Amino acid sequence: MGALILISRANDSGKSRWAEELLRPFSGEKYYIATMVPQTEDNHLRIEKHRRQREGMGFRTLELPCGIDRAPVSPESAVLLEDVSNLLGNAIFSQGKTWENVYQELMRLRDGCTLLCAVTISGLRPEDYGGETAAYIRDLNALNDRLTAAADAAVKMHDGRPVPVKGEVRGVI
Repeated sequence: MGALILISRANDSGKSRWAEELLRPFSGEKYYIATMVPQTEDNHLRIEKHRRQREGMGFRTLELPCGIDRAPVSPESAVLLEDVSNLLGNAIFSQGKTWENVYQELMRLRDGCTLLCAVTISGLRPEDYGGETAAYIRDLNALNDRLTAAADAAVKMHDGRPVPVKGEVRGVI
């Protein structure tokens, strides 16, 4: 069974950059699992920004909007999953799955590698939305809570810096 580090907060809070830097010194194989299915120009710009950020860091990129538990990663590898919120949206809206299904996929991925570093959006309030968006946010919050409970370490980004929520990140790597 591998270790799990969860990194959360709003978009543009520095989650991805910090996760990439966290895994930079990892000596084994490194994978970056990208889950976004680009729908807008902003999505394409975000993807390109993330590609530039991790240039030269030794990540092998896998574009997997779903089925992450079948990713061809090695047991000695580190995996950066970008991100849980996109993965959940893909599962719910394209495949009719639940947040529990996504949680199980994440646990199978974690069990297939040495370290899974999962990035997710947090801090969204379902009462600020209606309909299926509110339902999705409730599901995301439930999934994030379950991942935090399962994590060896969890941080929330604040002003570009990680604030510990659970465990010691450096002790996991």
